[in-house]
Parts: sequence; C-alpha cells; structure tokens
Amino acid sequence: MLRLAELKLPLDHTEEELTQAVLRRLKIPPDQLLEQRLVKRSIDARRRDRIQLIYSVDVLVRHEQALMKRRRPGPPLKQAPDTRYRMVAQAPPGLEAHPVVVGAGPCGYFAALLLAQMGFKPLLLERGQPVKQRTQQTFAFWRGQQALDPESNAQFGEGGAGTFSDGKLYSQVSDPEHYGRKVLEELVACGANAEILTVHRPHIGTFKLATVVRGLRSRIEALGGEVRFGCRVDCLLLEPSGGEKPFSLKALLLADGQQLPCRHLVLAPGHSARDCFAMLDQVGVQLERKPFSVGVRIEHPQPLIDQARWGAMAGHPRLGAAEYKLVHHASNGRCVYSFCMCPGGFVVGATSEEGRVVTNGMSQHSRNERNANSGLVVTLEPEDLQPYERHPGDPLAGIALQRDLEQRAFCSGGGTYAAPAQRLEDFLAGCPSTTLGTIAASYQPGITPTDLAPVLPQPILTALREALPQFARRLRGYGHPDAVLTAVETRTSSPVRIPRDGQLESLNTRGLIPAGEGAGYAGGILSAGIDGIRAAEAMAAQLLAASSKSAA
Repeated sequence: MLRLAELKLPLDHTEEELTQAVLRRLKIPPDQLLEQRLVKRSIDARRRDRIQLIYSVDVLVRHEQALMKRRRPGPPLKQAPDTRYRMVAQAPPGLEAHPVVVGAGPCGYFAALLLAQMGFKPLLLERGQPVKQRTQQTFAFWRGQQALDPESNAQFGEGGAGTFSDGKLYSQVSDPEHYGRKVLEELVACGANAEILTVHRPHIGTFKLATVVRGLRSRIEALGGEVRFGCRVDCLLLEPSGGEKPFSLKALLLADGQQLPCRHLVLAPGHSARDCFAMLDQVGVQLERKPFSVGVRIEHPQPLIDQARWGAMAGHPRLGAAEYKLVHHASNGRCVYSFCMCPGGFVVGATSEEGRVVTNGMSQHSRNERNANSGLVVTLEPEDLQPYERHPGDPLAGIALQRDLEQRAFCSGGGTYAAPAQRLEDFLAGCPSTTLGTIAASYQPGITPTDLAPVLPQPILTALREALPQFARRLRGYGHPDAVLTAVETRTSSPVRIPRDGQLESLNTRGLIPAGEGAGYAGGILSAGIDGIRAAEAMAAQLLAASSKSAA
C-alpha cells in the first residue's frame, strides 16, 4: 500500500471529497483506486477563518510500481509502513519460571498482556483494588462520603493514575517499532472507541477507561495469567550476585507477610509509589534523581477556550472541545508550561497520602463539562531540592519536596482535603482571594479561597506570575481575571529514576526490570504502554536465557 500525507480539506467536506482529493493527488482514474484507509486526521487551526482538516491515507492501487516510477517531486507519497506487531518469543513447553509484574497501570498491564500472549503466564500484583471498587472509593472520597484509602485511590489501583484523567493517548516518545499502534489496537479490542486509531490527539475518557482496563485484565486471565489485587510488595529480597551486578533478585515480601519466590520481575510501580522508592533505596537498588515540575491547575470556561482556538467555527462537531499548549521560558531560568490539559473536564483530588492535597485534571470521553483545566507547572532546579536532601544527590529529595508542598496545600485549604484556590487577578496582584468570581471551581472535594503564595516556592511563584500575562497575549481570554488557580500540582512525573542497562535490567540488580512512568521511562498512558511492551520483551529474553542455562 501507499501512504499519502497532508491532504487538506475544509471542515464540512464529504467522504466523497476525500476520495476525490486522493485521486487528484495520485492523478489516477477512480477504477485504479482499489482501497482507501484512513490513517490519521488532525486539525490545522493556524487561520481561524479557514480551519482545515489534514489527512494521512493509505491506498491500494492498480499498477503501484508504475505509479511510483512516474511520480514527480511534490507532496509526500511513500510506501505505507508495516505496523503489525510480531511476538519476539514464545514460552517453551513446561517452563517453570513464571514472571511477576508489579503494578496494574498501563505499563504493568501491557507488560503482563504481552508476556501472556507469548505464553509465559505472568502473575500481576496490584496494591489497590479492581477498577469498579476503586472508582466507588475514589468518588466517595471526593464527595466527602468516605475517608481516603491510602492503598486504593486516584493514584493506586487497577488502571493506575491514568484512570482518573483525560485518558490521553498521544506521546512524543520515539517509536520506530510502532509499538504505539499495538497499544492502541489492544485498547480498541478491550472497548475503546476505534477513532483512537486515526485522530491526531486521541483520548478515551475516565469512564471508558474503566471498561478498557477490565478488558485488559480479562485478556490476561484468558491466556493463563493471574491478577491479584490488594497485594502490596513491601520488600525485594536480594542476594549477593557474582559478576558486574552485586545483587540478584530472590523473592518478594508481601504486606501480608507472605514470601513469594521471584527471580524475574517487571517493576512498574507508578509515579506515586513513594514507599516503594524508599524500600528500593534501603535494600540497595540503584536510584537517581529525575527532573520534574510542580505548579497549579488553572480553569477557564470551555466556551472561552473554544472561541480562542476556533473563532467562528467554535462548536463545530468535527472540532469538539478545544485544547491548548503553552510554554514560556521565564527570566529566572525556569520553564513554565501547560501540562495534561483537560478540555471540558474538572479538577480532582489526587492525593494518595493522608494530610496532603494534590490536584489533577480529568475528562469524560464527551468532554462536555463547563470548564477547561490544565496543569500550569514550572521546572525545578537542583537548588530547590537541597533543603530536602538527606545527603548530597539524595535520590528521594524530590519526594520530600512534593510532600512538603502537598502538606502546605492541605493546611492552606483548611485541613479538610479542600484545596487552596485563588482568582487569577488576585494571584498576579499578590493579594488573597476571599471569594471566587464568575468562574466556579470544579475541584472535588471542594476549595478554600485564599493566597497560594504560602504553598509554592518563591521561584515557582515568580515564574508563574511572569508567564501568565504572556499566555494571555497568545490565547485570547486566558487572562480572564476570574480564572481559578488551584494548588497544588505535584505529580507531573516521577521524581525518581531506576536506571537500567541496554537489556532494560537494573544496573545493579539481576532479574529486576524497572519500567513505566514510576521508574522514570514514560510520561502518560501511551508511552507507559509502549514501555510495558519493551519490558515484556526484555523479560522474555531473560526467561528464555535462564531456561536454556537450566537445560544445559
């Protein structure tokens, strides 16, 4: 097949007009076009008075080789890539060593799914609860009907942190193997809308994600894998190892006291598994710091963002709720940027620890709530972490900083899990808000109008106050005086990385494959799923090598 890119059509085009555009590009009659398949659709809104849709299309034509030979320079036309996934291994009959995966987020689930599809029958351990129970617990906490469960909440449980988000499925990671396509196809097979295969910035939505993760679990179990919930790993039991790596994985100590023999582990704990990182540090697994950012959530009416992005075409069914992406490099050296923008969504409490407030954004598939929200975060520098270090270069200093800011937010909000919030105009003027204006905050479990200055470090405040007016110049209406800032956004990514070698194994612990966002190798559902596939392939290679060695 051939791939045509950059086919531009007006918003109100018909399917026939898309076909005619293909024929014009190829300069062939209709009877020579055998098949036409949509690959990608994106939006070109650089001119709000002439918004266009841009397509990539795969086509099957008669006399393809002759067509390519007479092709003249012009718009892109190339062979369509083969995006089919091919298993790299198959478990041999009678294999006794079954791999363990820890963490039922997107990375852990895709690692377990791929291992199951290769016949390795993995055991997947998750500290939280199945998604239905977890959802009930989380929504009850937001509504003030139930106390926070530190083991099952917006961060922990089936589906991982991404379950209570917009369900975004785009990533900037390099993916030459087309693993992202494998992830999307499996999600569709488990209940996601097929449109995620073709739209430029796909998303699933929170309630849809609950269905999808149950589908992933069912597929793993149908292939002989096992998923256990309420099963927290409290310690990795290591033993001395010969060679370059001082340790080898021996077993897992579970929270109920059970010792589970384990020589091969994919560890996908998620970015909020702070107790896990502390345990790894204590037993000697090599860790290092990773850059991350902190800030606030900002809310505007969704129609305001739609109008700013789409102009007179706002509300067009082919456009949907508008998104934005903003970046500013502040004069104090900090980068300020929008993060995890949720069109037509709401802000939620995402803490996993008692006595702390954390904000995050989420949207349903319809994206039809009244407000748009986005993280507005600022990069941290090494000097920000120094007051939190136990020793120079402490890999856990970022966690200590996060906890400090989250505790400040809890206190500023009144100590009830309400979040501190401030009108944009008041924030820029440096005066506390006593009430909100025309824009209602969507945060659950509720907000307390106040001053955000005591919550955020001064360099972060300075950078935000410089960036906000700049963003208002770029996006009409962004500087609305009643826009709501809610603190604090700390879980942008893991502050820790578990370094690994070219075979994805821990640098100093044999048998341990750290993976996903918590380990420092992903940033969102799609990239975490991709890393889960890579981790599964690395684990399969380990298992086959161990099996061959044992047989010899």
